[in-house]
Amino acid sequence: MRTFKMIAGLRWAPLFGLALLVGCSTQTPQPGFEQRPASVKSELVTLIPASADDRDGWATDITAAFSAQNLPATRDNLCATLAVIEQESTYRADPSVPNLSTIAREEIDRRASALHIPGFLVDAGLNLESPNGKTYNQRLNAVTTEREMSEIFEDFIDMAPLGRQLFGSLNPVHTGGPMQVSVGFAEDHAKNYPYPIDGSIRHEVFTRRGGLYFGIAHLFGYPANYDEPLYRFADFNAGWYASRNAAFQAAVTQLSGIPLALDGDLIIPGSRQAGQTELAVRTLKGRLGMDDGEIRDALEEEDALEFEQTALYEKVYSLALQQEGQPIPYARLPGIKLESPKITRNLTTAWFAKRVDDRWQQCMRR
Repeated sequence: MRTFKMIAGLRWAPLFGLALLVGCSTQTPQPGFEQRPASVKSELVTLIPASADDRDGWATDITAAFSAQNLPATRDNLCATLAVIEQESTYRADPSVPNLSTIAREEIDRRASALHIPGFLVDAGLNLESPNGKTYNQRLNAVTTEREMSEIFEDFIDMAPLGRQLFGSLNPVHTGGPMQVSVGFAEDHAKNYPYPIDGSIRHEVFTRRGGLYFGIAHLFGYPANYDEPLYRFADFNAGWYASRNAAFQAAVTQLSGIPLALDGDLIIPGSRQAGQTELAVRTLKGRLGMDDGEIRDALEEEDALEFEQTALYEKVYSLALQQEGQPIPYARLPGIKLESPKITRNLTTAWFAKRVDDRWQQCMRR
């Protein structure tokens, strides 16, 4: 479920059901909410830092993304969007990545080694002429952005037998654009994309308009009962409802005494095998009055708001309240270490969320 993988949280989970809140909780415009595109764009121009190139263009594409998806362009939400953009790309539609050429070659060598493909065959394949007249090696040596790297791998997979052997039909570049959104997420949420598609949704992710559209969809395209944007920022990095699910895992740990990773993953994606969290919950089934099947059915709602309406969710929080004598936090920053060839420091989802939250607060003060 998660793209990547400290107690926090001021809001407490009630025992039986959660009503949707205004603002951070729901992304449907409220009655009487005025959302004139011209006014939204005008406000954005004043909020975007003066150092950003083409503030008018950025404001236009952000306004269009909110309007096309019927999302409330409140000051909170506009600043949240700008905070993510500034953190992920500092207002560059296709940001440069340090040492990207080395990262790309290491990925090729890693896959070749796993498939026991000799190095001389890899070198021969990369010295072939690519569709733009340069060899793949020449293009790799000059690559600076993820869009360029994605295009190299597309050509390599399509034109060279070795490329298809190494990568199949799967391009290893998974994220891109000004908000570093997942290509897979964009492809899954492209049904109502409002622009002509330039070749593929993958290509659109690396444009400013496409990267903003899908990034804003990832940030606000789901309802959540968070009372502060910090947890939505964590979800942007770790996956929808990761912060809520991490708090649920913490409650299960309190009840069972079994340490859990607090990563927001309640089941093993694509598998019926019980994972760490599911096994811990099963130890409570006598107290919960639920069997393994009922527990599994509830945990499979991990990516939906409806998980909070399940008997499992309500009973876990009710038992935790009885045991601890105080309410249990509804949201918690996931304890996930960020893993990527682009990351050279020891960073976490909590670090990302707090950095974005700092930028959000700065924007709100402007």
